[in-house]
Amino acid sequence: MRKIQMVDLKGQYKKIKEEVDSSVLEVIDSTAFINGPKVHEFQKNLEDYLGVKHVIPCANGTDALQIAMMGLELKPGDEVITADFTFAATVEVIALLNLTPVLVDVNPIDFNIDIEAIKKAITPKTKAIVPVHLFGHCANMEAILEIAKEHDLYVIEDNAQAIGADYRFSNGKRVKAGAMGDVGSTSFFPSKNLGCYGDGGAIFTNDDDLAHTIRGIVNHGMYKRYHHDVVGVNSRLDSIQAVVLNAKLPHLDSYNKARRNAAKKYNAAFKNHEKIITPSGLSSCNGICDTCDCHVFHQYTLRVLNADRDALVEHLNSLGIPCGVYYPIPLHRQKAYLDSRYKEDDFKVTNQLVKEVISLPMHTELDDEQIEFITNTVIEFIDNN
Repeated sequence: MRKIQMVDLKGQYKKIKEEVDSSVLEVIDSTAFINGPKVHEFQKNLEDYLGVKHVIPCANGTDALQIAMMGLELKPGDEVITADFTFAATVEVIALLNLTPVLVDVNPIDFNIDIEAIKKAITPKTKAIVPVHLFGHCANMEAILEIAKEHDLYVIEDNAQAIGADYRFSNGKRVKAGAMGDVGSTSFFPSKNLGCYGDGGAIFTNDDDLAHTIRGIVNHGMYKRYHHDVVGVNSRLDSIQAVVLNAKLPHLDSYNKARRNAAKKYNAAFKNHEKIITPSGLSSCNGICDTCDCHVFHQYTLRVLNADRDALVEHLNSLGIPCGVYYPIPLHRQKAYLDSRYKEDDFKVTNQLVKEVISLPMHTELDDEQIEFITNTVIEFIDNN
């Protein structure tokens, strides 16, 4: 059996090696390293794939979120609602801009932001909602967009984990994750479903004026060299990362299908186990059918009930099976984001999830032998402990 990787970037690279290598050498030969033609080519290709008018590449996913908020001209003290159960970058940029983070609980089905919790958190100071499409599954965007419209709020999609996912509205319309709110953001960190070989990110919007503002912000506030029209930052995608992403983008749907196929096999192995809750997708297809892209499984995350999750992690690692706990500490308990407004009773689901979740290896190169070994090991440990 091949060595099991949490993410097998080398195996993926070998299949596109010739194109990546030649494209990187082409960039080096051209010396167009920053904002070169390859960046603009990738921008156009991603616009076409997502069905959005504007993609603005930037240096990383955290910058993408921050720049999106800067572009919307949110002011210090404005309240921004987001999920408690996610990576810190989402709340980090809110705090960096002197906005007021408002953390709310998630739902226990897909771990995304809870709709009723959003409604309860809205105050006259609320200006935006940041749904995080966690682990590759879209938040309930139809409900979120309705709330935003009712209260005149911005919606900023954190799409760092769900590039390529579809969201299906009740009328049957399907839209790519990141393309539904006022603005969306993503990360091209190497382990993402669409990852480069360094850092990278992008902002998406259908708003022409907002896109214009953001294009200035990412480049020191300049639209004309040495003319600084807005307060900006230095956040640009380099050309080498752009050609890597251009090589991978045509394969993104097949990458995501491979992830769904692996999730199918995981789910089949764990089916009906009383101590294991497998990931959920859309109720119509459970997110892992062959004909839709409603879940792209950036992570395959189980809930382990009435068992020692941390002991399971140690056991898997001892047998060469990498795994992760995303996330072990909720944001409302992190030292940097402690706030007297937060009450533990408001985070019942999150507080339970941090004790139960475990993410198993998930990538495009997983094979049946590896999946069988992983699932058998998990089941054997849980049954015997």
